[in-house]
Amino acid sequence: MRLYGRNPVLERIRSDPGSIKKIYLRQRTDLSDIVKEAEKQGLRFSSVDKPGFLRLCGDVNAQGVMAEVEEYRYTPFPEMLERAHKQGTVPVFLDGVTDPQNLGSIIRTLACLGGFSLVVPEHRSAGVNETVLRVACGGENHISISRITNSVRGITTAREKGFWTAGAAAEKGEDILASGLKYPLAVVIGSEDKGIRPGIMKHLDAVLSLPMRGARLSYNVAVAASLFCYEINRRKRTDNIGGDQ
Repeated sequence: MRLYGRNPVLERIRSDPGSIKKIYLRQRTDLSDIVKEAEKQGLRFSSVDKPGFLRLCGDVNAQGVMAEVEEYRYTPFPEMLERAHKQGTVPVFLDGVTDPQNLGSIIRTLACLGGFSLVVPEHRSAGVNETVLRVACGGENHISISRITNSVRGITTAREKGFWTAGAAAEKGEDILASGLKYPLAVVIGSEDKGIRPGIMKHLDAVLSLPMRGARLSYNVAVAASLFCYEINRRKRTDNIGGDQ
């Protein structure tokens, strides 16, 4: 797997240097911060001329740096759920989010907010690939991400562990700004076009919606996830709920 761009590579060097096999730097590009961190960790790197670097990266805007890294290691779901329960983090289950750009954006947002973990299904969903890592901009190093074979079973397991499960719906849900959240909390976010599947919806404790006082359109799923989780984070602070990764 390849990791492109200054921030993704720099974050990986700082957070998980053992996953990096080799770093390639384009000549005549100021990458002194990356060189300094790579040398500190004892990582191998090569300086490559512009034509050679283009052959390595193609048309990807790599900002002069690319790293060969190990395949992404998902956190086992039972481990993630146990940690979330103990530390007060909120697992976010995605249902039908197939666009890697959206998944990468969600990872980046949740990493910035703090206090969240992420659960993605193996089927009919984007997984953590090179595009996702590029968009996540290093966020994958700061949240736990699990991959499960059956979303209904995963959500049911969370409920059995005591999590109150709330789904995000574009309409007909209770206004999240006026709702009373219960903890430990888990959230389900569906796709833009179909939302949360009915088979999952019937296993939820509540359905919540974001207020839209402007045009009656719909939020992009990554934007909806950002707004929804920002409000949850705000409420967690108000309710004095813990939230380390």
